[in-house]
Amino acid sequence: MRVTAQRRGTPKNVLEDDTEDVPDDKVLSRIEGRNFAAPPTIARFLASTAFVRGIRGPVQSGKSSGACQEIMRRAREQVPGEDGIRRTRFVVVRNTYGELKDTTIKTWLDWFPEDLFGKFNRAQGEMKHHIQKGDIDCEVMFRALDKPEDSRKVLSLDITGAWFNEAREIPYEIVEKMTDRVGRFPAKKDGGCTWRGIFLDTNPPDEDHWWYKFEKDPPPGWDFFVQPPGAIEVNGKWVQNPDAENVVNMNEADYYRVRIPGKKPDYIKVYYGNQFGFVQEGKSVFPEYVDTVHGAKMELSFTPGRPVYIGIGIALESAALFGQKLASGQWQWLDEIMPEEGGAVHFADELAAKMKADFPAGTEFRIFGPQPKKFGDETDEALQILRRRKIPVSPTRQADATLRREAVAGVLDRLVRGEPALLVSPRCTLARKAMAGGYGYARIQSSGEPRYHDEPTKNRYWPIAEAAQHMMVGGGEASFVFRAGKPVKLKYPEMGVV
Repeated sequence: MRVTAQRRGTPKNVLEDDTEDVPDDKVLSRIEGRNFAAPPTIARFLASTAFVRGIRGPVQSGKSSGACQEIMRRAREQVPGEDGIRRTRFVVVRNTYGELKDTTIKTWLDWFPEDLFGKFNRAQGEMKHHIQKGDIDCEVMFRALDKPEDSRKVLSLDITGAWFNEAREIPYEIVEKMTDRVGRFPAKKDGGCTWRGIFLDTNPPDEDHWWYKFEKDPPPGWDFFVQPPGAIEVNGKWVQNPDAENVVNMNEADYYRVRIPGKKPDYIKVYYGNQFGFVQEGKSVFPEYVDTVHGAKMELSFTPGRPVYIGIGIALESAALFGQKLASGQWQWLDEIMPEEGGAVHFADELAAKMKADFPAGTEFRIFGPQPKKFGDETDEALQILRRRKIPVSPTRQADATLRREAVAGVLDRLVRGEPALLVSPRCTLARKAMAGGYGYARIQSSGEPRYHDEPTKNRYWPIAEAAQHMMVGGGEASFVFRAGKPVKLKYPEMGVV
């Protein structure tokens, strides 16, 4: 059974069938969105004509389903080309392939299953669902940001539109650059795009996230929508919100009420209450860190006469962490930077400016970062940019993940004259959240015992956590990992490997 191509001049969004082959109503109902009843906030979100739209809501509020429907809606509304075919191309972006497979793609295939809409290509890096039904020819590509090369591929696409799923895990630089990739397919010579744009959904991020800033003060052409919470606080207790959306589509009408007991307050606040906040995810890379112990109550000050260590973490959003090791042997992390806008050049300029402004002339800087895997890769290019600004970074043994983790963990486990061997200033907001669990191993969805991925999730806390590890390795703490005794004195060549 097939749906025939729509003839030019017929009403928009109507799929014609012929006497030879009548389409299965299951296909038509999903193409036309008859199976989807949009909750009120999602309905307003879908009706928006903004170039960039964002929606924030609690878990199970229908955000992802609404985004899936938006893709098919725009596909069927595309004006046909000369051959009568409505061609569109979309990219769906998530932070990791694990999350894509476990959540995003499952939701997509629930609405547009392979038995009705054709085979889904599951090859990593090439994930795509090419739907060809009637006059609709819609390519939906699924891409993650696990690796720098994946990011480059995403940002070289010519597409109609983009969906960022769980946008709180996406660097703003990717969203910013994606605005230049949408509206490029179909090309103008082939009729151009009837619609072009970007839509994003997310659970609430923390208040230091780019989403928070833009939601509070949207740029021109941006629009944000906030769903009602799934749970509200009444007389100091969390209860299910009678005005929660999408409850009619859940398997359980009391979904939130049943799941509130046993949850930590921060979890309830963010995932059910739809409030901005920080929640530890998965399994912490540094369970040794206790914020009430290692987090300084007051801002820590620069100690004259001591060298300043700078750890560099290079990613889509690069980060730098500033610290000192006192004569007592105590480490103090003083400050951090992680620009959310701009690339490697902007980061290098901001780092150079901070080094000059915050520390007196003559300060000795000892700077450590990742080791490039090969000449000319993104890490090597970033280090070259830093060196041109007279920021000589000494690469550490990047490949040895155990060494780097244990170099930090060893400091967390020690005392110096009765005090923690590491104190972190309140100015290091990202570093403290990263250490408290923001930098962690994501849980693998399973029904048995908890299982976690082997590598930390590359989220927004990843660069600052990497910076911390490079600083500790470069600062001599690696010597505690393999043998007892005092740290050996390390040399600091301009570009020697530590």
